[in-house]
Parts: sequence; C-alpha cells; structure tokens
Amino acid sequence: MKVLVAGGAGYIGSHCVRQLLAAGHEPVVLDNFVYGHRAAIPAGVRLHEANLADAAALDRLFAAEKIDVVMHFAAYCYVGESVADPLKYYQNNFAAPLALLDAMLRHGVKKFVFSSTCATFGIPEKMPMTEDLPQAPINPYGQTKLDVENMLKAFARAYGLSFAAFRYFNAAGAAEDGSIGEDHEPETHLIPLAIGAAQGLRPALQVFGTDYPTPDGTCQRDYVHVDDLSRAHIAIFDKLATPGAQFFYNLGTGTPTSVKEVIRAVEKVTGLKVPVNYAPRRAGDPPALYADSGKARRELGWTPKFATIDAIVETAWRWHKAHPQGYGDRQR
Repeated sequence: MKVLVAGGAGYIGSHCVRQLLAAGHEPVVLDNFVYGHRAAIPAGVRLHEANLADAAALDRLFAAEKIDVVMHFAAYCYVGESVADPLKYYQNNFAAPLALLDAMLRHGVKKFVFSSTCATFGIPEKMPMTEDLPQAPINPYGQTKLDVENMLKAFARAYGLSFAAFRYFNAAGAAEDGSIGEDHEPETHLIPLAIGAAQGLRPALQVFGTDYPTPDGTCQRDYVHVDDLSRAHIAIFDKLATPGAQFFYNLGTGTPTSVKEVIRAVEKVTGLKVPVNYAPRRAGDPPALYADSGKARRELGWTPKFATIDAIVETAWRWHKAHPQGYGDRQR
C-alpha cells in the first residue's frame, strides 16, 4: 500500500519508513523539519515538506499521491515543555491532526494509524498496564494524545474512519544496520544521554531519585525498540479494512528496567564508564511504568525482536559510535 508517514523524518517515523520499505509498501514522507532530519529519509522516498495544518498543502499531497493509509508520528513530546507552553502542544498535537483528518476525509482516505502514548493513563492504578485502565493524563502532552484518541473514536462512528492507536512506552534503540538512530535537540531520553556522557560528549548523567520503592531505588521503565514499534504499526494494516474499526494497543516489552540497570547496560555494551550525578526526585515521576502488551501479541502476532535492554543498547551504541554528532545538521 501507499502509506503517508506524517513526521517521517523524525525518530520513530524514519524507522517506520524503513520498515515499510522492507515489508513491500510505498512510504511517502510529510515533515516540516522542526525536529526531523533530511538524512533520515532513504533515497528515493518521496518527500512533501509542509506543516500538517496547511490545508492547501495537504490537498495537493492527497491529490498527487493517492494514499491508502496515513500514519501519524508528528507530535511534540516534551512533557515539561507541554506544561510550560500548552498552546504549542494543543496547536501541534491536536489542531494539526484535526487538519490532517479533515483532509483525509475530503480525499476519501479512511485508514489511520496513530502514535499515542502511555502518558494518556497518567498515574496508573496497577502494573503492568493494560489497555482498559482509566485514562487520566497529568500533563498537556498526555492530554492532547488522549484528545486525539477521543476524536478518532468520534470520526470512526460518524465517518467510518478505521484506526489504530498505539500507546508506546519508552521508545529506544536504533536501526540494526546503524543507518539511522536517535538525534533529538534537546535530548531527554535516558539511553542516548547515558551514551553521550560515557563518550564525553554530554555532561554527567543526571539520575533523579534513588529512594523509590523499586529493587535498586531508581525509577523503572519499559524500553521498547523503535523497530519493534514500527513492525506493530504495519501489522495492523489488514485489520483496518473494516469501516469504523477501532483498535487500541499498549506496546512495550513488559519488562521493567531501572535507571541503574540502563547505566549498567550502557557500560557493558560500550566498555565505557558513565559519569553520574545523583539528584532528588523530580515531581510527577512514578516509581514504575511498564506494559502488558498481551493484546498486541495475541491479536497482531507481535513479538519484540529486541527483548532485552542489552540488545536495545547495542543498536543504540552502533549508531552513536558511528555518529557522535548525530546527523550533523544541528548545533548541540
């Protein structure tokens, strides 16, 4: 199928573009390069550079490309920034997807795959987290994602839109061949921060809180490889043939990994020491967040290929070792 990948030059989107190619589909990238990287787009993949809320640009794109399925990876995802500047997040994470869905309906495209987040659950009632837990976001980032999920439900009922919403846990790692990887500015993800600190390219790693009720006192999270996420997005395609179909899946390995365990994995894989500064807890950090992804495993036949933190870190290290300055298109 011909698949429009909104945000296809970003971290997860660019990995999904490569997985689409590997699966025999035809990706088309839409990106405005606020955070994306041109070098992350494979040669030969068509690119439309535009803002997601630009109705005229979207009309030109859909008229030219005859899209079958749309994937959305174009959200902003900095929790702290969403609290400080919620207007930015509602404009990009809610109003822009609304414009995209409006354009899809105008052009008769009714299959949509949405990159959602476990942040829609807020502070969960239990672990591991299942899809049926109450959703009560505690920041505008999570709220905008939930608002889009609710919008998709309404569009499915009213217009026959078929969609899947994948609620990620901690996306991590890089392409197995080292061709693309993770390069954010600012970088907030633990694994690239730890690797950069070990390389001497970033400051000592800040670890917030060592007194959590976890085995080693540091927060636990569920790290899931970016290519495993991508494969789940492609596995849903056949299920979108039914008009109005709705699917929600949590995507994680189901294994909680602590901050200290990530540091040990980085040191083991790289052979380098990670310099660490310990600091008090940050407000709003739950002790543990990890997925029950049994539904995705049962219904999609999805199994994470990179099931251990060491395997995930190995792919990340391959990228960062070869690209110490990332894609080299921004000042750090």
